Amino acid sequence: MPVYVALLRGVNVGKAKRVTMADLRVVLAGLDCTAVATLLNSGNAVFRSKARSASGCAAAIARALAARFGFDIPIVVKSMPELSAIVAGNPLRFTEAEHSRLLVAFVQDAGMLASLRGLAALVVPPEQFSVGSHGAYLLCASGLLQSKAAAPLLGKAGQAATTRNWATVLKLHALALSVDG
Repeated sequence: MPVYVALLRGVNVGKAKRVTMADLRVVLAGLDCTAVATLLNSGNAVFRSKARSASGCAAAIARALAARFGFDIPIVVKSMPELSAIVAGNPLRFTEAEHSRLLVAFVQDAGMLASLRGLAALVVPPEQFSVGSHGAYLLCASGLLQSKAAAPLLGKAGQAATTRNWATVLKLHALALSVDG
């Protein structure tokens, strides 16, 4: 069975839209997902599924979460090969100390990445920004709060996307590799 990574957007950020990782595991198990593992408390899960496509898997999970919690949760699901392509496709230069300041934007449909290109006008060196074929990458060299591009990426401009920092992306990739076994 293929390995997938589910990334929930906007959960557990404040008091609204609370989803425990135990509940997320139950929802995934109810969809016949196996080898379910979660990472952190921000809506990251790795699992095996018979689903034929990541987008179909995302839609099924979104419906199940809405039924269980009573609110919609945007979700992006990537297959193991897609996640590996996002990791390998990062063109930015950075140090290990900058892993928490490097944001990766994930979208369900790669065509949606084009809508993020306008953020390049907000990038001020030493920041770096790149939109690749599988993800978008923003290095907030001076910190997330100082970046004029980070706020729109995390907010309105990035509504079709969900972001994770590079450290989390690498942990998810390692977890997915272990499930892929």
